[in-house]
Amino acid sequence: MCRKDTERTMRLLTERQLEAFLRSAETDYDVRVPVALRDGTRTLGRLDDGRLALAGGAIPAKMTNVFFPQMDRLLTAGPDGPDIPKPVLRPLLVVGFTAQDAECLEFIDRFYAENYRDDVYFNRRDGAVIVCVSGRCGPQGRFLEIAGGKCDMEFICDGQSYLVLGYSPVGKALTEKLAARQPAGTATLTELQKESDSLAREDSRLLQAASRLLLEEKVPEEFWRSVSDRCIACTSCNLVCPTCTCFDVFDRVVDGKVQRWRTWDSCQLDGFMREASGHNPMGLEHQRTRRRIHHKLAADPKRWGQLTCMLCGRCDDACPTGIGVKAVCREMVSKYGSV
Repeated sequence: MCRKDTERTMRLLTERQLEAFLRSAETDYDVRVPVALRDGTRTLGRLDDGRLALAGGAIPAKMTNVFFPQMDRLLTAGPDGPDIPKPVLRPLLVVGFTAQDAECLEFIDRFYAENYRDDVYFNRRDGAVIVCVSGRCGPQGRFLEIAGGKCDMEFICDGQSYLVLGYSPVGKALTEKLAARQPAGTATLTELQKESDSLAREDSRLLQAASRLLLEEKVPEEFWRSVSDRCIACTSCNLVCPTCTCFDVFDRVVDGKVQRWRTWDSCQLDGFMREASGHNPMGLEHQRTRRRIHHKLAADPKRWGQLTCMLCGRCDDACPTGIGVKAVCREMVSKYGSV
């Protein structure tokens, strides 16, 4: 984006002013934002669900669930034929993505468009506006990476207020509605961008090193047995991972009609790959633990050309026994390789 375009599509607002802007957007959008609940935790909700809480880093729950919810009705079949869910009446405007979340969303957009386009997913995704939050507003004041063009709009915190930038045509149009506000100076943005560019990249190098070890088959079976001994199959890692896309399908009868639903599945459950014959190619816990890591760091790079762990950190935060992706990769690299 050139300097002139940046100046035209950038504004400086306080959080209170942003809240007023988001409330005005509710006329055209189903607005979802980070809100603080009474117990102090942050979640994704509507503006009336709690206090707007932009600062604090990634929302603990995965952000991609606004398009791929844990329970989703696919169709209803009755005497008059199938009833398939229609596109949402108002497109979603979702605030609170981190730069890593935006990368996760880019991947699952590819996943659900590959070969067969998943209309249920794109009923919500099409027309949605993605707003990232970055800058000096992470946990304990940590700087959150600037997402840039990975989203439609971005709120970049300078420590007190937020620079509002529009990237996509819809993002620019929304930003320009704030024309009454004083434009922010590009010098501030340049300073914040330098701070973002200087963030440590050790975790990324760690992941790449672990991926090489897996692709070169240098990690022995006993390693996975050791890791799986610490797994309690709580499935927290899958429940919070923005790039986990596995689901199961079931039917139920409601008012004489058959509803088909899908629900998230977990590769950590012993029935995940069990066949109708009773054969289970992933019947042992260490095989499932290996699959969870291998899938994102070795299998997906072969199929999709990229790692599908974006280092959002949710699995490491959620795992009660300390075997999130980063923790396992750190242990793996320390034993069998180097960064």
